Amino acid sequence: MPHKVLPALQTPLYETIAKRDAWLYDGLARAGFLYDFGEDGSGIHTCYLRRGAGYYIETGASRMIIDSRIKLAAGAGIERINERSVTLANGTELPADLIVFATGYGDMNQWAAQLISPEVAQSVGRVWGLGSATKYDPGPWEGELRNMWKPTRQQGLWFHGGNLMQSRHYSLYLALQLKARQEQLAIAV
Repeated sequence: MPHKVLPALQTPLYETIAKRDAWLYDGLARAGFLYDFGEDGSGIHTCYLRRGAGYYIETGASRMIIDSRIKLAAGAGIERINERSVTLANGTELPADLIVFATGYGDMNQWAAQLISPEVAQSVGRVWGLGSATKYDPGPWEGELRNMWKPTRQQGLWFHGGNLMQSRHYSLYLALQLKARQEQLAIAV
């Protein structure tokens, strides 16, 4: 499926999902769970392609959130973590048996800057995203994931990432490209 047409095709699907599972989304909203279906309502797959993050897949915790068995403090700053509680920036102290500090995914450019150098990261350019001109995926449009599973502008630097399915699928293509270069086979650009 061409990435350019995917959002328009996905939006009606997620509108249907939102209606069908309204009880779930209403309950999560009441509990303070922050969610959306992407900037344009096109859903988690499009969010993933555009920024590699920004989505949540329900695996059973939502019911516990709705039923208040899991409590949320979304968007609240933490002043300090105590032995059996957390003190929020507003002074509220919450008892806690377990603290989940969900910070999201890091940008591969930031990792390249830290692990290699800021100059290399800048030379390579953005990693991941399509250039969809959305909040977390600025243009220009590229049509495929930026700098993933293919050569970058930095000689010898390749990026491999994604979920398990993508890692398994694209590792073959990445390996074939590397092997072709090692064997000095002619490669069409």
